[in-house]
Amino acid sequence: MNRSLEHILPRVQKPARYTGGEYNAVVKDRTAVDTRVALCFPDTYEIGMSNLGVRILYGVMNALEGVWCERVFAPWGDMEQEMRQGGIPLYGLESGDAISDFDIIGFSLGYELAYTNVLNMLDLAGLPLRSEERESLSPLIIAGGTCVYNGEPLAPFIDIFSLGEGEDVTVELIELYRKAREECWSKQELLLAAAQIPGLYVPSLYQVDYHDDGTIATIIPQAGVPKVVTKRIVQDLNKSYFPVNPIVPSTEIVHDRVMLEVFRGCIRGCRFCQAGYAYRPVRAKDPALLVRQGIDACRNSGYQEMTLASLSTSDYRPLVDLCDGLLAYCEPNGISLSLPSLRADNFSMNLMERLQHVRKSGLTFAPEAGTQRLRDAINKNVTEEDLMQSCRTAFSGGWSAVKLYFMLGLPTETDEDVLGIADLADKVYHVWRESTPNPKRGVRITVSTSCFIPKPHTAFQWEGQVSMEEYRRRVTLLRNNMRGRSISYRWHDPETSYLEAVFARGDRRLADVLEQAWRNGAKFDTWSEYFSYQRWMDTFAACGLDPDFYAARVRPREELLPWSVTSTGIHTNFFWRERERAYEAVITPDCRKQCTGCGADQLYPGGNCDE
Repeated sequence: MNRSLEHILPRVQKPARYTGGEYNAVVKDRTAVDTRVALCFPDTYEIGMSNLGVRILYGVMNALEGVWCERVFAPWGDMEQEMRQGGIPLYGLESGDAISDFDIIGFSLGYELAYTNVLNMLDLAGLPLRSEERESLSPLIIAGGTCVYNGEPLAPFIDIFSLGEGEDVTVELIELYRKAREECWSKQELLLAAAQIPGLYVPSLYQVDYHDDGTIATIIPQAGVPKVVTKRIVQDLNKSYFPVNPIVPSTEIVHDRVMLEVFRGCIRGCRFCQAGYAYRPVRAKDPALLVRQGIDACRNSGYQEMTLASLSTSDYRPLVDLCDGLLAYCEPNGISLSLPSLRADNFSMNLMERLQHVRKSGLTFAPEAGTQRLRDAINKNVTEEDLMQSCRTAFSGGWSAVKLYFMLGLPTETDEDVLGIADLADKVYHVWRESTPNPKRGVRITVSTSCFIPKPHTAFQWEGQVSMEEYRRRVTLLRNNMRGRSISYRWHDPETSYLEAVFARGDRRLADVLEQAWRNGAKFDTWSEYFSYQRWMDTFAACGLDPDFYAARVRPREELLPWSVTSTGIHTNFFWRERERAYEAVITPDCRKQCTGCGADQLYPGGNCDE
């Protein structure tokens, strides 16, 4: 650690965020590596270190001979101030070296409100913000994560977007960079070559023109550049890298445990869910392999908790066998096993009996909507009886806390649907009274609502978001109809959801808004300590753009969407058909019952989208 850093760390919150040196962190001999990569997460250490994707890519790159990947997180305001005053540039945790001297700087983007932190980190590194201003080959600025399926608001700042799962394509990009450096290519030559690698989207190679009304007229790729870039997936998860030697943080993080990924993808097809479509097709890991990896990760880290991670863990076919295999090790060693992402339609007694062997934390279910009509419209494929039976099973097994997640503002939602949420919560309470073996213990039923956000590459990508005033009205309606002291209600603020909708469906013109907002002080917009809604509205006005144009406007089928150049592998016609079925409140069966012809099977030759 350099002396300047030693001098300032006693003056900042949680100095362990910035020191590195954690157990299992990878430190290499600088003289033995030829390519250095900064893996940047545009949020705090506690958030970034909880991200399994970051841990996987960190291991994949450090397994390459001659490559050293280091972690970089956004410094909190107090640390940023000290760094700027002390002339300390943004640095890699493993070496303390300035990342401006690295070959590749990669950002993991999972949330649109982290975009200003990307700009702030580039500036802290001493680098020009815009790609066109960075003329040399290095550092190459890349970005991946779910947000890059529409990375257009960030397009002028990023050299290359990596679509989909990064394990394979990241290695290919690094090898291309090495070749370019060895042969003294220009940056433009590298970008043109990168555009030929499946899954890599180079935004500067596409010309975007607009109609007078602000909608997109054309998106024209340069000669030889693909018209549409389709995501990459890992074909065989059993052969993919998994961090069995996870870094053990020096300070508490959000998910401070072993995260065992059981499968990728989702069979369900909820019409609002970007992740459910973006991670298709379903690919599962062998349970015996998962048991070995889970045990090894616990032994190599000392963690006393393990969680099974996926979009819908209870849809993993051999889940009971997996739990049995893990519990054989976890129970005698005092390690707890948690299963998030449970479905209300398949929370079984079998599963509950195994969960009773470990700590009884609260259970979480996400009905999403208050009436069956609306659940059918969003294709949730969960009935009221499914939810009641799951709660009955849990309460009879000794659980006394349940969280229920819903969205307000879903397409076709009425006041009857809103009131249905209160009715469901009341029915869950009565199920507890009928089922609990220990009524004196009491019950905690927590209802949470968030504002629906239309996302690209979903059946609802054409929809508009309800206004903040309307969202608040529905919150008030629901709050005034909640009954019982055992039922609490929490709701998400609409301001951040509104901005998320703006940037989720935005185009390149929003880059000016992002840069100006950042120059006006915007950063850490996911944190209430820094978020200023008024600052954003003032910036939109100064830039001459209407945020409602992006968030609230219903888009016609024929409109050319900003994200038309990227593909999750799902056909646009499929999305539109699903939207039409939503307005008819007609469900589409899950992938195990019937192939829906979404197109994901074409990404998975030899597979059947059902592990």
